Amino acid sequence: MKFWSPFASLLAIAAAAPNSRGGNIIRLPLNRKSTEVAGHVDMSALNTHLIGVSNKYRQTFSAFEAKTGSAHPLSGKMRSSVGKRGDGVVPLINQGAELWYGEIDVGTPKQTFNVSIDSGSTDLFLPSVSCLDCAGHKMYDAALSSTAKDELKITMLSYGAGKVEGNEYSDDIYLGGYEASNQIFLAASSYSSNFVYPTFRPDGLVGFAFENISSLEAKSVFETISDSGVLPENVFSVKLSSTSGESELYIGGMNSDLYVEDTLTYTAVTEKGYWQVNLEAVSRDGSTVASNSPSIIDTGTTMIVTATDAAEAYYQGIPGSSSSTQGEITYYTIPCNTIGSYTPTFSFGGRTFDVSEATFNLGPESAGSSDCLGGIAGMSDVDFWVVGGVFLQNVYTVFNQGNIQVGFAELA
Repeated sequence: MKFWSPFASLLAIAAAAPNSRGGNIIRLPLNRKSTEVAGHVDMSALNTHLIGVSNKYRQTFSAFEAKTGSAHPLSGKMRSSVGKRGDGVVPLINQGAELWYGEIDVGTPKQTFNVSIDSGSTDLFLPSVSCLDCAGHKMYDAALSSTAKDELKITMLSYGAGKVEGNEYSDDIYLGGYEASNQIFLAASSYSSNFVYPTFRPDGLVGFAFENISSLEAKSVFETISDSGVLPENVFSVKLSSTSGESELYIGGMNSDLYVEDTLTYTAVTEKGYWQVNLEAVSRDGSTVASNSPSIIDTGTTMIVTATDAAEAYYQGIPGSSSSTQGEITYYTIPCNTIGSYTPTFSFGGRTFDVSEATFNLGPESAGSSDCLGGIAGMSDVDFWVVGGVFLQNVYTVFNQGNIQVGFAELA
């Protein structure tokens, strides 16, 4: 059984595997943080993480409205408070269940950083050498880079209980060897406690969503690379896993060794900003509990999060299930010996994908408890589905910027 507790103690980071190169595609191994804490879920840390998810969407909804002049269609419940070239693979390391991270290079000569990979936001931030709160992190030194330019703007990015603040810079960013020239990012002079090492093991965070939700009013690193015309395909793909060495980010295409090809199914992005798609159905034990719901595919979120009433509908009628509310978030438990009978199935693009017990069961809610935390939580200020790691660890996910669509496939 796997026990998830975001921002718990860390496993030592495995040495990055050398890049495997084939054609003009970059594989980046991803690493992942351990989330086991004394054999049960760290509910306080999990709650802090999900508050961060809520605030991330507040920030990015606000950025969307500033960019487009219109409120984002999904911002309804949050709106009152809205006011976020190479040729080869990059390994990803999993930081908690809530984020995976890999390496990027910045500047001339290159400075190397570990960054969390987040498809639910757009901006890149790194700690700067002026940051007094960033001991333990590798810090960006603009003075050492001949391609760095101070954009003379001070900006704060909010990620719930965590925030970073500093100066905007542009510099050359290298993702697995591909270059994003003159990329705008935040060089932070201040990290709040949630981003202090070792609570937050990566140095920074890189977003993979669209410019429309950028608080820096900038393209994502991937958009900048894609616009340069060097990619074989304007696509990035991910496999996320709690098993060490099995997660990766693939830039410029898909890794056909990792998925069953005839199961790859695409669904269109319905609103360019997030990787937002129509969730055709959520079912449990053969019964549909939600249908035709807007959803955001978010590698930066641990759980599956939805409106409180939708979460309630999912757990309704499950023997022995119970709920508890902490602020705006409602969690649900199911007896540990039966939770495997109540895992969800999600439908995208006309195909169904099952969530395994291993990812849906987050572990006992407390030490010695016989009740286990389910992987779907309710949130009072959302009316859409945030599809995070609980689902994404069960599929191979393709983010196709060229055709503005998301693909899912069964894992090989």
